[in-house]
Amino acid sequence: MNESGFEELNSFQMDVLREIGNIGAGNAATALAKMLDRKIDMKVPKIKVMQFEEVSEVLGDSEEMVVGILLGVLGDITGSIMFVLDMNATRLMVNNMFGKHTDVELEFDEMTCSAIQEVGNILAGSYLSALSTLTNLNIMPDVPCMAVDMAGALLSVPAIAQAKASDTVLYIENEFFDGHDSMLGDLFLIPDEGSYTILMKALGVA
Repeated sequence: MNESGFEELNSFQMDVLREIGNIGAGNAATALAKMLDRKIDMKVPKIKVMQFEEVSEVLGDSEEMVVGILLGVLGDITGSIMFVLDMNATRLMVNNMFGKHTDVELEFDEMTCSAIQEVGNILAGSYLSALSTLTNLNIMPDVPCMAVDMAGALLSVPAIAQAKASDTVLYIENEFFDGHDSMLGDLFLIPDEGSYTILMKALGVA
């Protein structure tokens, strides 16, 4: 197994990663429900291990505007987590946080950007909490940074491009809904060299 990232995994190891995704998504739904003060449900997340260059394909229409939230991973393992939210999900979350009608267009002022970064922090914390629970490792998110750009250009944003620490990425597709609206978000976990091996050993599947 190569230490640079997620390589060819057997079915049991993939099941472990799916469990992390399921627990993380459950944590995220609970956190969002508290933040938005409403019931939030989720669909079973889709898990995939991919090459870094495949990420742009997952993001869809290269000209679609999206919001990218990047956080470093600190503690016993290191790396980066990137959340990508489409504009619809971003608008729904922010307007709900501010008690506005969900159709109100977003203005990316300081207050809005701060709210979006907080959403990213909460979602990242949900998944890292799942990792910590299953591994007994100390894992925490760093301060988030945000970029708004076309999906095709997002990976070239300096902060995101510099976060590329390995060739392979764990991708988790999330869909949350509150009974009326659906909110889509993509999570990409990019481990630093050696951190994947530490993670799998802690899970007892290395």
